[in-house]
Amino acid sequence: MEINDLLMLPGGLALFLYGMQMMSTGLETAAGNKMKTILEKLTSNRFKGVLAGAAITAVIQSSSATTVMVVGFVNSGLMTLSQAVWVIMGANIGTTITGQLIALDIGAIAPLIAFISVAVILFSKNDKVKHISSIFAGLGVLFIGMDMMGEAMEPLQSSPAFLNIMTTFQNPLAGILIGAVFTAIIQSSSASVGILQALAATGAIPLSGAVYILFGQNIGTCITAVLASIGTKVNAKRTTVIHLLFNIIGTLIFTCICMATPFVSFMETLTGNPVAQIANVHTTFNIVTTLILLPFGGLMAKAAVRLLPDTKSSEPQRRKLEYIAPFEGHYSMGHAAVVLSQLSNEVSRMSGMARDNVEAAYNALLNDDAKALEAIEEQESYIDYLNEEIAKYIVSLMSVEMSEKDSKCINNYYMIISNIERIGDHAMNIAEYLKSLKKWSVRFSDNAISEIRKMKQVSLKLLECLERADGENSQFLLEQAAKYENLIDDMQKKYLKRQIKRIRKGNCKAEAGILFSELLTDFERIGDYALNLAELYADM
Repeated sequence: MEINDLLMLPGGLALFLYGMQMMSTGLETAAGNKMKTILEKLTSNRFKGVLAGAAITAVIQSSSATTVMVVGFVNSGLMTLSQAVWVIMGANIGTTITGQLIALDIGAIAPLIAFISVAVILFSKNDKVKHISSIFAGLGVLFIGMDMMGEAMEPLQSSPAFLNIMTTFQNPLAGILIGAVFTAIIQSSSASVGILQALAATGAIPLSGAVYILFGQNIGTCITAVLASIGTKVNAKRTTVIHLLFNIIGTLIFTCICMATPFVSFMETLTGNPVAQIANVHTTFNIVTTLILLPFGGLMAKAAVRLLPDTKSSEPQRRKLEYIAPFEGHYSMGHAAVVLSQLSNEVSRMSGMARDNVEAAYNALLNDDAKALEAIEEQESYIDYLNEEIAKYIVSLMSVEMSEKDSKCINNYYMIISNIERIGDHAMNIAEYLKSLKKWSVRFSDNAISEIRKMKQVSLKLLECLERADGENSQFLLEQAAKYENLIDDMQKKYLKRQIKRIRKGNCKAEAGILFSELLTDFERIGDYALNLAELYADM
């Protein structure tokens, strides 16, 4: 084997993996947050879930990318563990498409596919067309890399040392172990199966030995999802357990079949092409394993829960991001859906805390409850903490490639949290007027108290309205928010005039009048920031 061949092998593998990454990124930017909607519709039952997993994996040529996406979706609550089972089964079927395409030898036209796709990317002005073209460009690059690896391995058929090594793979355990370890290292079963096909094409390894390596490769591909689940919630870790269970059970079944029946000989009679033989075994392995395990998907989910039970934390409650969880995958597919869901839930939580503080502040003022001030201050501090941490998370996302629409949503969330934080500040102002009233030994008149009660009612109705904001009803809520904001402006002007009259008549002390005037400003500002929130949600 010459130095040129040694260089072509890692170079071809690099192109193969890069092509796969291009396809994954192209699908992510083309579909973006729609991936969530697509999977919600297609995982309503087990058959649709399997088809969804197979279709997505067939497009991007990587079961690892699909499984990592599923881990992320389960981690962020976008998908249940039961739904994940079916998608993972489908992903294992979809990944066999790569081997079948290699067997069909479409590598001959791969440079043409890559050329046309890159030309479209360079000259098209339509972003959607560019993203779809990048999927096909990735496919072309992938098969160019596959051809390079095949050429690099051709000299191996005349290497006695290499042929001696290959004979050890006739041992089932050795073959499975080698296949699992090698695939775990390069983190792509499609690439490792492609390399196995290239070896088979040179005659270096017979199908009787290749099948065990192939079974091990199915186990090794799980390592990507396992690594991606580190630091995630327990449900996401259970998803990787299901993936491992599927492939280990399939390997045990087919190892027994190969050892006890003429399965290998039968597959050899279907075609004389060793590349196609491996592709056929790979497809048969995953389809048959899926059919066998399909009725037991629920049991697999229960087994994963039993293997990884919930743990009760003994740590005291502390400030933390509840929904934004660490999730770092090697693939970007599904990333937009995950981060937007996390942001939506965390921002909604922050909004609810601000709304609660506004109510608590009004109640403290109306009920002369100085004891409530400490809890209000603590909640305000928590809101400030969330504002800072969510902002950091959003900034970290700004360098990630996403569709224009998804990027706009993320930018809007940055402004949304700022407005929520301002509402929290004004709630704090309202509560602290109680300190000034006690300091100056004054109180609001009964008429002023009645007006403050009405301010509280309108403020809470407006903020409760915004907590229901989503893509479907944001325009209606904007209209509602605008109506309440106009009402707040009218009330502020009317109540200020009444307060001036009370001061002139001597029904209200000057200090109380000043505080009431400042309270009206806070009331009006809460309305302004709430309207800003409604406009930002509608813009998304």
